[in-house]
Amino acid sequence: MKSYKIHLIRHGLTEANERGLYIGMTDLMLSPLGLKDLLVKKERAIYPHATRFFTSPLSRCRQTLEVLYPGCHQEIVEGLAECDFGDWDGRSAEELQADEGFCRWIAGEQKTIPDGEDTEAFQKRVMEAFQSIVESLMKSGDTEAVICTHGGVIMLIMAAYALPRADISQWGAESGCGFTLRITPSLWMREPVAEALGYVPLLPTEE
Repeated sequence: MKSYKIHLIRHGLTEANERGLYIGMTDLMLSPLGLKDLLVKKERAIYPHATRFFTSPLSRCRQTLEVLYPGCHQEIVEGLAECDFGDWDGRSAEELQADEGFCRWIAGEQKTIPDGEDTEAFQKRVMEAFQSIVESLMKSGDTEAVICTHGGVIMLIMAAYALPRADISQWGAESGCGFTLRITPSLWMREPVAEALGYVPLLPTEE
């Protein structure tokens, strides 16, 4: 029976990432270090083949996809954008420790972000975006796709769909890295879940 592989890849480093800042909808390019790191990973490891390429609309993801898969046709999916961190955007976790709302949000006790995106709204749009991609692949018959998006988006997708189940905190991905999911249509139609196959990219010995 036909199955579908979706490779989730986190964008490369930006200067804000290097400084440990929360960056959501702010549209940053890759930093020189981020670009160099991607090129090194591409040279030393093996990124999977794909026939469809989906991306967050933000420049750091689109640029990452172009570096790893030059000339690929990028399908922009608005729902794959990072969470809008509102008043917390551009600030570090250390700086925000004095913010009671931030501490409650980190603890899962608060769903709202000042002038930002509600946690449940973020989860809903990401899940709708991912499911629409799965449906698109099943309709087209393309069996292997790449999604280039953000760390928070990848964590959410893996926590929502990946088997075996794991806490969202276990699905953190480094820049330029991520996970592969395999979707079996008969199982997906009963319950939207996918098998977590492993990490992206593969080292040559793992191929």
